[in-house]
Amino acid sequence: MPELFDNHNRRIDYLRVSITDKCNLRCIYCMPKEGLSDFKKHRDILTYEEIELFVSHAIKQGISKVRLTGGEPLVRRDVVDLIRSLSGIPELHDMSLTTNGVLLADFAEELYKAGLERINVSIDSLNSEKFKQITRVGDLNIVKKGIQKALDVGFKPLKINAVILKGINDGLSDLKDFAKLTFDYPLHVRFIEYMPFSKEVGFKAGLTCSEIAEKLKTFGSLNKVDSPRGSGPARYMKFKGALGTVGFISPMSNHFCPECNRLRLTADGKLKTCLFSNDEIDIIGPMRNNHPEEAVKEVLSRALKEKPKDHSSALKKDFVRTMSQIGG
Repeated sequence: MPELFDNHNRRIDYLRVSITDKCNLRCIYCMPKEGLSDFKKHRDILTYEEIELFVSHAIKQGISKVRLTGGEPLVRRDVVDLIRSLSGIPELHDMSLTTNGVLLADFAEELYKAGLERINVSIDSLNSEKFKQITRVGDLNIVKKGIQKALDVGFKPLKINAVILKGINDGLSDLKDFAKLTFDYPLHVRFIEYMPFSKEVGFKAGLTCSEIAEKLKTFGSLNKVDSPRGSGPARYMKFKGALGTVGFISPMSNHFCPECNRLRLTADGKLKTCLFSNDEIDIIGPMRNNHPEEAVKEVLSRALKEKPKDHSSALKKDFVRTMSQIGG
């Protein structure tokens, strides 16, 4: 199988694909309170057929792992059909999905039968009031039902992503709730440092993973453990006697740029080489106007040349897109 390497000799084998910029939550660090006024029109986003074409041709070049994101991917109609089509690509070794969990109870069984094996659920508080504060419109009980359904169906590993914000969900009681979750269920709770995409939240609103880990030690000693499947940049630890683990993803305080292996495809057909850069390469136009396989090959070649060495050279304080428009 061919391999892709960028100009900094990093192997690029992971593609994150946003299938929609729409979301059924309004998380304070991801989307404005009133939502977005410029959601893309249907004709301006990649069709499922175009997504499948891009993925299949990217796999021929060296991509082997794909994660579907949004917005919230489960709000796009017929998402199960896309999962089924992608899972039928023999060379795709790993496919996963990130969701906010609101619709997970309704979709979990269908997604699993369609070939999806791994799911990450983004949930920033296990306190109902704080969950509502962070998401503005979310119902924690609905998300909990979705997580339980995903466990019952058989998704493994099942990961929980939590962004910890100063003065909101960084208290010991908040972190204790997440720690307890790893004792009660075989879940992998990953704490992710806040990335400064929101003017409303502020540039320095997050805690570092070191600060979070220090607080977690209040509930017991943490020991390093091997990473579950599809771990990416997370460092994993475990409380003695726990069924699951806690993980730490530190894009701000201890960035993992030297090991970065990913590209991002936005719902409107732009390929991003770095989450923190406004630079992007159009693919929807070339795919619709030229031979798709050649278009994908040319865009990937350009992306490998333009991918920055690290996000410090790409970091912007004024981002063109919100997190929901990029896909995380």
